Amino acid sequence: MDWTTILKAQQTDFIQRLKSGDLLHCEKEGQHSELTVISGERLKQLRDFCWEMAEKYRRTSTPIRDVFVNNLKGKLGEEVVKSRLGDFVTEVDYEKRIGGDGKIDFTLTSDSSIGIQVKARYGNFDTIKWSISQEEIEKNSVLVCILIQEEVSEAQSEYNLILAGFLPTNIINSYGVKALVEIDELLYPGALRGYLESLTSSDADKYFSLGHECFNKKDYKGAIDDWTQAININPNYAGAYNNRGITRSELGDNQSAIDDFTQAININPNCADAYCNRGNAHSELGDNQSAIDDFTQAININPNCADAYCNRGNAHSELGDNQSAIDDFTQAININPNCADAYCNRGNAHSELGDNQSAIDDYTQAININPNYAAAYQNRGNARYELGDKQGAIDDYTQATKIHPNDADGYYNRGGQHLFLGNRQSAIDDYQKAADIYKKEGNETKYRDAISQIHNLTC
Repeated sequence: MDWTTILKAQQTDFIQRLKSGDLLHCEKEGQHSELTVISGERLKQLRDFCWEMAEKYRRTSTPIRDVFVNNLKGKLGEEVVKSRLGDFVTEVDYEKRIGGDGKIDFTLTSDSSIGIQVKARYGNFDTIKWSISQEEIEKNSVLVCILIQEEVSEAQSEYNLILAGFLPTNIINSYGVKALVEIDELLYPGALRGYLESLTSSDADKYFSLGHECFNKKDYKGAIDDWTQAININPNYAGAYNNRGITRSELGDNQSAIDDFTQAININPNCADAYCNRGNAHSELGDNQSAIDDFTQAININPNCADAYCNRGNAHSELGDNQSAIDDFTQAININPNCADAYCNRGNAHSELGDNQSAIDDYTQAININPNYAAAYQNRGNARYELGDKQGAIDDYTQATKIHPNDADGYYNRGGQHLFLGNRQSAIDDYQKAADIYKKEGNETKYRDAISQIHNLTC
């Protein structure tokens, strides 16, 4: 039986479910989903980019709205493929330059010779046809087709996008300049990643997979050895350099990690993850300006990277630029409203600027998202203390110590609040707990401070 037979049968079933709207929907990036929803801040950034492109490169004979719509259709389709394939493929190209993408929308992270062409169309699934030129067939290994269910316009607030199917370009029949394909000619999209993996199956990929297995087991030395072997076999394996850099960072060797991330970037200049990871390594070494530069480049490549905004915010905070930090944390929250770290970090920046009420609001939101966020309780306690809410501070420090029973600072801070409220014995008990933990940790300075507090209360 031909390998496409099963995928054609699955495609027939998929089309039947498409008629009834009973589609598979998975929001997790890198996982298969028949339906992808794009709305909110993510859509706003896409629209803004497409308007910039339309303004910059429109032809005088073409209405600017038509240029915008064509740009947006293409970017919506690319966002779907990136969402479904994740780091397996390169980033969506957001460079504002003339000349287009060279008829290739994506390449595989592990093999830049394997191109992917994405076509997005709006219309009824049973009448729509996707077109691909002869040049695109020659330059790409796979055609991926996206069905847009809503008419594309500047006012649309949400798009429900369907991954309609794929075709290897070597089985597309082209008559003349272009080939046209309908949905029932496509192969079921759930096999897209598997097919692409089959094109790159090699000894390098085997070592790459072994490296992941070691990393997941926290066998970092083994992971480095496997990814090094993958690089020895394929010196242009950007993903292996990136992963080896991550592992070296885990082991504290941030300079070697930076070297690996730099090599990954040299191979694939559009790898936002490598820029973001290199930024983290620069931060660990205290080079916050270099970190900001890397996070900014990651954002230029992928404007929807919440982590890059959050990490750049941390770097701005380290340099004392708390307003820029707040702006970045706010953008991270706009992209990912469930990012507890962004709320907590923004709260820290508000606190540094003396706006303790805004800080409390942010810490509270972080706690709502993650009820076991000990640092958010600890920091909210500090902000409540600054506003004179001693009992509220005690309640937060208590919760922080419940989550982390060895949180010496939580006991120490709570002791201070008990002292303000006249709860002398409770203060002594907390300072003693803090002193015991500080001594166990070898923190001599804080240990002596806690003992001094006890001595003052018992004399």
